[in-house]
Amino acid sequence: MLTQIADGVLVHTSEFLQSNAVVVQGQAGVLLIDPGVTESEIDCLANDLRELGQPVVAGFSTHPHWDHMLWHTVLGAVPRYATARCAATAHERLSGPDAKARVAGVLPPDIADQIPLDLLGALTGLPTDAVEIPWEGPRARILEHQAHAAGHAALLIEGSGVLVAGDMLSDVLVPMLDRTSPADPVEAYLSALTLLDSVADQVTVVVPGHGSVGTAQDVRERIDRDRTYVTAVHNGDEVTDARFGAAR
Repeated sequence: MLTQIADGVLVHTSEFLQSNAVVVQGQAGVLLIDPGVTESEIDCLANDLRELGQPVVAGFSTHPHWDHMLWHTVLGAVPRYATARCAATAHERLSGPDAKARVAGVLPPDIADQIPLDLLGALTGLPTDAVEIPWEGPRARILEHQAHAAGHAALLIEGSGVLVAGDMLSDVLVPMLDRTSPADPVEAYLSALTLLDSVADQVTVVVPGHGSVGTAQDVRERIDRDRTYVTAVHNGDEVTDARFGAAR
């Protein structure tokens, strides 16, 4: 079920790790960010949009992890954007005859047969200097960083002040560093938090990839909490966080 969280912005939450699909209404249809996880959830989302008379005109994947790169034919054959680095990483990981088998091996076994993989990761990389999504709707400003995954991007929906954070700023999952990156994963994460902090005054609602939608006050609280966690990991301190095991 779609829930309105701001003017022209709605959210559909999956049962899998409280995953959030974000819908932004535009002039001719909607921008769909990180669609749902199971086929039935995506069908539900598509039905809700049909009832609203809002076709999907573009998609966006915040980063190249399987649960953020799914799609289904019921959503339409539309451009599915990502940062250049995200799209390149997806192409690299999904190339080769055994790619889908590798992905299938990391899916949650209880819902693996419900996850549509045919269109997984068919992304169009935006130019490296792109600063917004090319579509006829509210300006969706791209905030690219390298925390959590290569080419990760948050989107700031201007006008409504919604920050679509991808797999950042969750209230149910602790920060997950990208240990596959050649760069220092701790520094990359702290830099990303600084980037998000730089736009915090413009945010009225924050939507994490997994977890609860937050208020303007929650944005800085979540940034500070994540910075404390990542710094403790960096320093080798004992790490305690109420989010351990919080995701359902």
